[in-house]
Amino acid sequence: MAKNLEDLADQLKGKFKGELLRPADPGYSDARGIWNACVARNPGLIARCNGVPDVQMAVRAANAARILTAVRCGGHSLAGFSSCDGGLVIDLSGMRSVVVNEQARLAYAAGGCLLGTMDAATQQVGLVYPAGVVSHTGAAGLILGGGTGWLTRIFGMSCDNVEEFTVVTADGSVVRASARENDELFWALRGGGGNFGVVTEFALKLHPLATVMLGSGLCIKDEIFPTMRYWRDFMPVAPDELKWNLSLRVMPDSAGTAAADSRAPVLSETIAWFGERRAGQRQLDRVFSVGNPIAVTKRTIPFLELQTMADAEFPHGRRYYTKSGYFKTLDDDSILQMIDALSSVPSANSQIELAYLGGAAGRVGASETAFGTRDAPYIMNILADWSEPAEDAENISWVRNLFAKLRPAMQPGVYVNFMSGDEENRTKEAYNERWDRLVAVKSHYDPSNFFRLNQNIPPSQAPVGISRK
Repeated sequence: MAKNLEDLADQLKGKFKGELLRPADPGYSDARGIWNACVARNPGLIARCNGVPDVQMAVRAANAARILTAVRCGGHSLAGFSSCDGGLVIDLSGMRSVVVNEQARLAYAAGGCLLGTMDAATQQVGLVYPAGVVSHTGAAGLILGGGTGWLTRIFGMSCDNVEEFTVVTADGSVVRASARENDELFWALRGGGGNFGVVTEFALKLHPLATVMLGSGLCIKDEIFPTMRYWRDFMPVAPDELKWNLSLRVMPDSAGTAAADSRAPVLSETIAWFGERRAGQRQLDRVFSVGNPIAVTKRTIPFLELQTMADAEFPHGRRYYTKSGYFKTLDDDSILQMIDALSSVPSANSQIELAYLGGAAGRVGASETAFGTRDAPYIMNILADWSEPAEDAENISWVRNLFAKLRPAMQPGVYVNFMSGDEENRTKEAYNERWDRLVAVKSHYDPSNFFRLNQNIPPSQAPVGISRK
């Protein structure tokens, strides 16, 4: 492969407008870095594209030479698909322009945008795009995998709010996909991941919003279980404007209370309200009337503050491993198993995240997009977060063991953006009855499976010898 890469670099040189970086080049070390240190890679060549022609050139040349190729936006792929060992990385970080049409409530975002890039542009005119919760996340990977965040219940998934994709396909062609043009590709891109090409521009539907009411608190000891039961029973009838997320973890040192115990279980709750102020106050009061929460805060904040408040909690360079899934109903035994698991959690940074989808996201029909499960609205993510390679085994084992205990009560399905790199056998599960339709789209646009570094949907007749390793 090394000679092929040298030939590729020579072929691109002089025509490629962006930057070509090889391991010996200044800047390579920084350019190869990705968010999850567990899956660090050493590509043989990084092609930092300066525009669509660069993307086309890199795709055509790499495909012709059968070079293993990853596509990078923000480098946040939990599974490490933003990079590869020894192959080519098509890096879109130089393509981060955002053009907002305030009157039409549309944003045209280039393929390399981070969530923070888009938020900063749309908030200049008081508009928002429903996306994730960490501003240094790459928008493309999030959107293509579905995209959940603070606004999911009121405005839907990220993929539900895309009007058009501009895509460079495996043969280097530029294709536009919308409800009016290439509609099967449009369907597949809304949840089907990076299987179908490099998205170089998204046309995104925007919504008016500038501020949010935010509440937070901690429930401890015997209050955790009844609070989770109340949340479970309340969220199916909660208004769309309410997003109430839970996180089970051990007591943070910053709690600053007499009850603080570095290994005590704690339920961290965060409540966001996106509607009329007085109604929001009533909703926050209702939430905080349960579980005798401590360290309670209630405030109105700018949307940009909401979108960046989790950034420091999930920095680049730490080690992350997850297993995720859905519950149609969340039974008492599953809740108790989650709480009990905290007694053996190796890292104080690890947590069990729980959110309820429903709302606008739940009203999109199962066949309208490629995104997976919508009828099992309780989504759980067991997230291990640690710093030392020597601690990999115990942290990964903790996640796997807890997931195995919970799995019998869960619905089939998994959110592809929460999948770790060892879960290739769950990709078909993520799409359930949509699988065959996705295979047909993949077979049409990428018959040789060139775009295979993803939660891969192989074409119906992938060439023998192709591997994503």
